[in-house]
Amino acid sequence: MSIYFTKEHEWVKVEGSVGTVGISDHAAHELGDITFVELPKIGAVVTQFGVLGSIESVKAASDIFAPVSGKVVKVNDALEISPEVVNESAEAAGWMACVEIANASELQNLMTQEQYNDYLKTL
Repeated sequence: MSIYFTKEHEWVKVEGSVGTVGISDHAAHELGDITFVELPKIGAVVTQFGVLGSIESVKAASDIFAPVSGKVVKVNDALEISPEVVNESAEAAGWMACVEIANASELQNLMTQEQYNDYLKTL
């Protein structure tokens, strides 16, 4: 399994041809208390850096962008009832969707964990 990050603070954990997507701990912390997560529909086709869903908190509303292109094959329905899970576990239980990756070469456009940690130091 490999994990990659975007400059907009999404992550994708890649296992085989499927990527599990969410927002980073940093993003969840910056947003504050998350009150609503709009998940994509299963079967939706997303493009890399295109809108995947949205997230609302007491501070702001933000789009969630897809780190990879592909088809949504699973969503985390638990977030519709308990969006605060994203605050508690953004990079694990707070995942948002699983995407069947259409083009693995797009992963080259993303940052590794180490690169992302270095990027956060510049913010």
